[in-house]
Amino acid sequence: MSEIQNSSVFSLDDMSDEEMNSLIDGTITDFDEGDLVTGTVVKIEHDEVLLDIGFKSEGVIPARELSIRKDVNPEDVVSLGDTIEALVLQKEDKEGRLILSKKRAEYERAWNRVEEKFNKGENVEGEVIEVVKGGLILDIGLRGFLPASLVDLRRVKDLNAYLGTRIEARVIEMDRNRNNVVLSRRVVLEEARKAERSEILSKLKPGMRLKGTVSSIVDFGAFVDLGGIDGLIHISELSWNHVNHPSEVVKVGQEV
Repeated sequence: MSEIQNSSVFSLDDMSDEEMNSLIDGTITDFDEGDLVTGTVVKIEHDEVLLDIGFKSEGVIPARELSIRKDVNPEDVVSLGDTIEALVLQKEDKEGRLILSKKRAEYERAWNRVEEKFNKGENVEGEVIEVVKGGLILDIGLRGFLPASLVDLRRVKDLNAYLGTRIEARVIEMDRNRNNVVLSRRVVLEEARKAERSEILSKLKPGMRLKGTVSSIVDFGAFVDLGGIDGLIHISELSWNHVNHPSEVVKVGQEV
């Protein structure tokens, strides 16, 4: 019986380097700038993270592209073996490496989520990660700016007190071209106070005795905080005796 030759079987020794590289490249997925890719963390260094994404070499995520937070330690963001998503920034740098960004991949996902809440008028929640000139920066999956004038119902003197805290706010402005997201906490507080005020008013009846705290004093009387709503005690109702000025009878902070 004659020997059957299989033409599909060949020796790698017979291949040139160019043919070998071509064969390898044919089994590897190609990527374009702006693509979202998924890979496994295979190495963590102080200034970059290497990601295996099935390319001819590992993708590189520079430390600055790991998180929207500044000066992060890569080991605080990812661990060896983690499967993460990244966005292709550059197909090849001067060293022929594929440059990726984890934070920009997260940004794409977060923008769509935040935009949906913006369109529905829903609140977002995030940690205050920076105090900047004029306000706060919140981590809501992307960097949200909360102006100082919209942090509280009244002007806040020390914004540093909010650093590291979690805040619920409303998105009031989004601009994709400028990567700008503006938040307001004040509108959330105003709505809560309005609801609280309505609930209190629905329970009030003439003749009820209530306890409250004097919140301010004016020439014509004293305002009393009843726990969400201020009531006025007119100067004529402060005492049976004649009163020249409300401060003769009550003081700010006094329970009445």
